[in-house]
Amino acid sequence: MTLTAPFRPLTMHFKPLDGGMFLSFAKLLRAGLLRRLDPEIIRAELMVQLAAFGELFGRAPDFVDGHQHAQLFPGVREALLAAVKDAAPNAWVRQGGRLQPLARRLGAPKALVLDILSAQFRTRALRAGLAFNPAFAGAYDFSRQPDFGSLMRQFLDGLPDGGLIMCHPGFVDETLVSLDRLTVQRENEHAFLGGEDFPRLLAANKVTLA
Repeated sequence: MTLTAPFRPLTMHFKPLDGGMFLSFAKLLRAGLLRRLDPEIIRAELMVQLAAFGELFGRAPDFVDGHQHAQLFPGVREALLAAVKDAAPNAWVRQGGRLQPLARRLGAPKALVLDILSAQFRTRALRAGLAFNPAFAGAYDFSRQPDFGSLMRQFLDGLPDGGLIMCHPGFVDETLVSLDRLTVQRENEHAFLGGEDFPRLLAANKVTLA
């Protein structure tokens, strides 16, 4: 589900907007933290997005996530969970909290923000009777282009059964460059995930992909 720029809403009366597009990631998060988002307006947009998915695939989704973690933001999480409960009650939703010692969590600021935002998301998902992943990994500073194999070893360490690792494998083209700042690192991730080291790492950690 998409609620951030450079994409545009499917509903006519969606707000707030910025130049006809959704707000940027930072602006949407700020608006959510300041309680300036209307969950009903967001829910209406997300219901249309879910309906569009159903028209294209012929069924409701098995898994519902939010682009750029927007599903975790205050004002958005209430709307997303309500929309999923109505339109795809058997789907599971993605939370971004980790199950790691506090000292390790403090060393990754981006992941720590996801931990904090995910606490309320999990509570509300439980109340709604919606399934979600028990733990999450995969957040890192894309701009530094670190060794993804080393990161994957850290992500797998202590990940429980049913845990989820976020990744972004792909190839860079002009369309991607125009839409997303995450470019070259996508190819680095793809090279590792498609190479010989990844299956060996999974086997060493007794992990099976599902």
